Amino acid sequence: MSDDVEVREQEEPKDRPRRFQRFAGLMGVIRLLFDGTILLLVMLIIGFIVFANGVDRERIEPAHPADGITVLTGGVSRIDEAIKLLSQGKAKRVLITGVNRGTTLEQLKELSSQGDQYFACCVDVDKEARNTIDNATETAQWVTLNQYSSIIVVTSNYHLPRALAELERALPGVALIPYPVVDNNVHVERWWHYPGTTRLLLSEYLKYLPALGRLWATNLARMTLQGTSVPPEDEPEP
Repeated sequence: MSDDVEVREQEEPKDRPRRFQRFAGLMGVIRLLFDGTILLLVMLIIGFIVFANGVDRERIEPAHPADGITVLTGGVSRIDEAIKLLSQGKAKRVLITGVNRGTTLEQLKELSSQGDQYFACCVDVDKEARNTIDNATETAQWVTLNQYSSIIVVTSNYHLPRALAELERALPGVALIPYPVVDNNVHVERWWHYPGTTRLLLSEYLKYLPALGRLWATNLARMTLQGTSVPPEDEPEP
């Protein structure tokens, strides 16, 4: 009887890690990579569904005026919507960022249904930005130059999450007021029925994830630096 107990006690340690033997050796590594890939894909799919369903379906009017308006080019009606907000007294100035270098001021004026009177006094044009990261950089310089503390962000509804992430990274402490421009050709309300809209949203989602990662990394770095201080050097007594 005692011999049987000793045999079981000796076998138990060998049986305990049996559930981990699935990941032992080369096949175990392959299984681990496969399981990790499946888990990552599932998380990405769930995240995409949440992202697509969270895109604004309608225009949201700013509740309060801001100091400035930044409009990111790319959609046909974005500039017109920004100038409308300016004409309604929602801000002091407008920055049109990401304008093609071959586009003239006269061509930009034609995109505004409010006429061209605002372009002479209250509109700045940026032709340096080539992407959303550049848009955020140029907007940050414009905000700093004008000493603004709040801006309305005008861009397409599907592009707004990424634009806000890049702007928040470049403009800490500045209030960002989203103004989604709804394109009737992008059917976000039933995106799964429209392959073109699905591809557009998926492309935007895959660009949004790195932008979100950059924002988190920047915020983490700022929090770390805030806790770091350099003691002042001893000053000689008078």
